[in-house]
Amino acid sequence: MRPRAELVEGVVLEKRLGSLPVIADFCRRIDIAGIIDELCPIRDVALATHGQVIEVLIANRLTNPSAMAGICDWARAWAVPEVYGIAASSLGDDRLGRALDAVAEHTDTIVGTVGAAAIDRFGIDVTRLHWDMTSISLYGCYDRNDPDYPQPGWGHPKDRRPDLKQIQAGIAVSADGAVPVFHQVYDGGASEITQVVDAMHALQNLADTPGFLMVGDSKLISYGNLTAMTDAGVRFLAPLAAARVPAGLFAGIDPATTVAVDYIAARDSNKPADRRCAYRVTEDVMHLAGPRKSDPVHQVRRILVHSTANQNAAQAARELKLGKARTDLDTLTRTAGTRYHPDTAAIATKAAQISRKRRVGAYLRTTITTDPDTGKPSFTWHFDQDTIDAEAATDGWYALLTNLEPADADAAEILRRYKGQTAVEQRYATIKGPLAVAPMFLQTNRRITALITVIALALLIFSLIEREVRQRLAEQNRHDMTGFYAFDNRAVRPTARLILQALNDLRLIPAQHRQPPKIPHPGWLQAQLLALLNVDPTRPRWL
Repeated sequence: MRPRAELVEGVVLEKRLGSLPVIADFCRRIDIAGIIDELCPIRDVALATHGQVIEVLIANRLTNPSAMAGICDWARAWAVPEVYGIAASSLGDDRLGRALDAVAEHTDTIVGTVGAAAIDRFGIDVTRLHWDMTSISLYGCYDRNDPDYPQPGWGHPKDRRPDLKQIQAGIAVSADGAVPVFHQVYDGGASEITQVVDAMHALQNLADTPGFLMVGDSKLISYGNLTAMTDAGVRFLAPLAAARVPAGLFAGIDPATTVAVDYIAARDSNKPADRRCAYRVTEDVMHLAGPRKSDPVHQVRRILVHSTANQNAAQAARELKLGKARTDLDTLTRTAGTRYHPDTAAIATKAAQISRKRRVGAYLRTTITTDPDTGKPSFTWHFDQDTIDAEAATDGWYALLTNLEPADADAAEILRRYKGQTAVEQRYATIKGPLAVAPMFLQTNRRITALITVIALALLIFSLIEREVRQRLAEQNRHDMTGFYAFDNRAVRPTARLILQALNDLRLIPAQHRQPPKIPHPGWLQAQLLALLNVDPTRPRWL
């Protein structure tokens, strides 16, 4: 339900303040409005600058995400005029659209400048950056697009909405705090593998660190990408696509050559030791040849990883599909020669359907015969156990490729660094969850580009708030806090979502009868969070 300011006889008695002071403070620490206003100036008589409007849009995404037409009502119910100095009536969808149009022309510069400011202001370590891309579905046809901006198109949507066009976005998050310091918007039909080199150059300029480590998914690995990263002196780490793993590689690994890795996944932290995923690693080298005989051959380290969790999942999935296939195949055996499957052609067609649907073609062996006396067909089948055993020998294994030197990181350390890739996936989950990027509809692809930039900036602030609280707690030799759950006083590690939810109930009593605005005393948890964030919502600069 949309929050409403409390009214008595037409007088506003109370507004929701929530986390607005914190969001505004973090935006001002990296000067988002100032950076935008320098690039997108506006007339002095304007009621609000483009930078101010964008900061308000960031605040909306982090408090109560709304459609453009609903921003004005949200601003009236929340203390937006008091915190940002902008009248709610100045935030109509037309004004918001003009701000997006202005920002769209300078997104690359804004992204780079804001990212650099965040790195400098908060001391973020960017020697390791995790890169990934995702798709965002769009409502509308988008038949007439501005050629200067990314083009909506058909692709392979991550949300499995093939009926909708999409746009793609890539983000890079730091290993230090999972802060998204860079993002880029791409055409809906763009190939992920071809975007790596441009992203690498942008991250190299942003990190300004010789030999920074770029971690990605399997799309990072191609001969062209490896050549570009090697020439640029960039270190890389990514998994080898399963389709490119040489046959028999995993089955031929001698367990005695593997080494246990001292790593506990976050999902296993509260589990008994015997129920945690265990990892073992070994390594060899892999040679990648170019498309031409004259191309130099790249030799890279190949880290072979075994995960008991992956092994158990693969075994369970195989047993499940085999069980379902057995049921279907036994039914076909009984119905062969009946009106359901009267001849060999019908039986063969049905067997092929089962094989394809249950994905058991690799080990399914079938025989269809015809009785010479009656002409009645029959069907028998079995699974090739040798093939199943050969596949089972590879369960739980995957490979990582890197050009890191052994002196810089052994095989176990490489696995630990790769495990940080989950951070970028979690940030994408935030974009599509709390920041409410559902299938979107805007008038132009120009505004789509700008809105995704606004959302990425909101994600940056979201992540910086989380990192700041955790760092201040670490300085006090603490990691967890209590009070986030009403009926559960357990200590948990604070996340940005929990922090913003805890601050959500802060209220503001607007100025009345020559009395200054007041903020009722924050609760214990709210006061603790505000102190950790070094934000005082009662200071005059906010009100």
